[in-house]
Amino acid sequence: MPFFSISGSDFVEMFVGVGASRVRDLFKEAAKMAPCIIFIDEIDAVGRSRGAAAGAGGQDEREQTLNALLVEMDGFRSDETVVIVAATNRPDVLDPALMRPGRFDRQITILPPDINGRIKILEVHSRNVTMGPEVELQAVARSTPGFTGAELANLMNESALMAARKGKSAIGPDDIEEARDKILMGAERKGMVINAEERKTTAYHEAGHAILAKLLPNTDPIHKITIIPRGRAMGVTQQVPLDDRHAYSREYLMNRIKILLGGRTAEEIVFREFSTGASNDLQAATSLASRMVCEWGMSAVLGPRAYVRESSGFLGGEAGARPYSEEIARTIDTEINLLIETCYQEAMIILEGKIDHLHKLAQVLLANETIDGHEVDIIMKSEQVGGEETGLLARAAS
Repeated sequence: MPFFSISGSDFVEMFVGVGASRVRDLFKEAAKMAPCIIFIDEIDAVGRSRGAAAGAGGQDEREQTLNALLVEMDGFRSDETVVIVAATNRPDVLDPALMRPGRFDRQITILPPDINGRIKILEVHSRNVTMGPEVELQAVARSTPGFTGAELANLMNESALMAARKGKSAIGPDDIEEARDKILMGAERKGMVINAEERKTTAYHEAGHAILAKLLPNTDPIHKITIIPRGRAMGVTQQVPLDDRHAYSREYLMNRIKILLGGRTAEEIVFREFSTGASNDLQAATSLASRMVCEWGMSAVLGPRAYVRESSGFLGGEAGARPYSEEIARTIDTEINLLIETCYQEAMIILEGKIDHLHKLAQVLLANETIDGHEVDIIMKSEQVGGEETGLLARAAS
């Protein structure tokens, strides 16, 4: 539901809901109180492209609200002292008539903050909580690439809750670590009962992801692996990039698909069968391969071309007819299948060559349930069980 507000020098008036009469009342009040600012939050609730909803036509209340909004905005004069500001998370669905000059003249895209921005945001949200002397906000900012301001605020709030549950007087690095894992991977479902066979399958599944992430070049480093159910996942292999990424190479994307397929590949090698645990991995791998072929021109056969569906709605809307032939469609399917199959076979070759490490890593996961990237390094560097690896296996018993 959209939220309208009028802000002047000494007043704020709010309007909530939709309706053409409400919009007319809004602008009438704004004209009386000028100079002022009209702020429209979640404008996509009323500003979606007209004609996208089949059969709705001009009788749809939302479209009537949008039409009234367009008429009111189009009546502004050059000496008008009413400024309109709107916010949305979905600029792609807005009606083109809203975006033309004369209505909304400026478009400001707010991206997730970089590391310097995250440090400043963390400084703001850490003012009202007690931080331990060992906490370094720069390290926290480096470990949270892609976090928005709201997520960073949530991180500090969750960290404070973690520390309070433990009876601590200050937030420590371990509390921030737990809070970040909860945000990224979901809350632990400690009460969930898992039989031994499912637990073993999950351990090998996550071990397959981890080994490929460790051995393949140009990949994000492993941060943590767990077979404790979190959210809707039975286990998670978490990778955290060292820096903010804005562009991805073909090698990185190919290796990402191999890592996604690593869990299913490990199950096939060890158990000679598959489980439903690879469902999300397969969806992500297929989506990534499709975008590589259709959007990013990473197919040697199709070349540097983009194949996306055209819009069929009024002045842009939902996806409609394909702008390419049936022959191209068949080639796209072939290229996507070939890309995924190539990655799957290469993942199979790598894991079969590291079968001993696959067994060792799964064994350590079954014993400890959660291990970090450093412990994965220890296992991958070992030739036989002993030394530090024995300590990892004994950690659960202690």
